[in-house]
Amino acid sequence: MAGIERVPKSTLRAHIAERLRAAILAGDIAPGTPLVETSLSARFDVSRGPLREAMRQLIEEGLLVTVPYTGTHVAALSVEDVREIYSLRTALETFAFEQIWERRDDRFRRELRRRNEVLVATIDAGDDRASISTELELHGLVYEASGHKLLQRAWHGLRGRLQLYWAAHHRAHGRRGPKRDSHDSYIRAALGTDLDAMRREVAEHMRRGAEQTEKFLRALPGSSERNSSGPNSSGVVKQGSMT
Repeated sequence: MAGIERVPKSTLRAHIAERLRAAILAGDIAPGTPLVETSLSARFDVSRGPLREAMRQLIEEGLLVTVPYTGTHVAALSVEDVREIYSLRTALETFAFEQIWERRDDRFRRELRRRNEVLVATIDAGDDRASISTELELHGLVYEASGHKLLQRAWHGLRGRLQLYWAAHHRAHGRRGPKRDSHDSYIRAALGTDLDAMRREVAEHMRRGAEQTEKFLRALPGSSERNSSGPNSSGVVKQGSMT
């Protein structure tokens, strides 16, 4: 065994986090499901140390939540959460464009077009997980370009929950990503010269997303418009069992 290097601990944690994230977004572990370290450790055939680190990463991303006295669960889906997330996204993304509007250069425009092309390519390929990732990357550009650290942190905190909503919504409708032309008007506004038009586009884009997701959630068994503070609260998808 001489000369064979051990896998770095950070790499192992990232690998476990990716496997756990994939299981959650595929619906193999349902929203609201309690996560038990011993069960997960056996399921993924990994030790509990890096598993805990991977779970902490997904908590930071918003895919998992820790509820006092009840443990860690997959983030639940509720109509009230959707309203809060999309209203916050509207404010954050509008602010981000206001920050960079006069600083948009050719590099920003090229990158925006490139990320949209990558998104469309993943939609055409029918790759749902990749389309979720590339849609996040597309919207993330304006936050990256802003250079605003707290704004970037707020955006990072929303990404996990958005992935969960989008994945569930796509599965429910048999889709493999957003509609192919869903960002055409967004791209036009972001490349244009009218900041007020961009503000209106962000608001409309977020409104459409919120309405589609709310409609999906209301159709779920046991759904409610009340807020969900934990896995047993009203307005969430019924929890599955982690075995």
